[in-house]
Amino acid sequence: MARKCQVTGIGPLYGSSISHAHNKTKRRFLPNLQKKRIWIQELNREVTVKLSAKAIKNISKSGTSEIAKLIRDKQIKVR
Repeated sequence: MARKCQVTGIGPLYGSSISHAHNKTKRRFLPNLQKKRIWIQELNREVTVKLSAKAIKNISKSGTSEIAKLIRDKQIKVR
């Protein structure tokens, strides 16, 4: 599975590492992904999803209805 949040779609970003001498080398900024088991009340089941830390905060604040909608639209594969 790709390094991508299943809810927000956040993936790796690209940029440069800059040394003290200001030499630039290419690098990747990877998202802070966590594997999380979440109980979805609307579907009456528990699902495992790969989420960014920001998505986990949004879900704890606003609820799991957004994940249930994505699962119903088959945008998230459920294990």
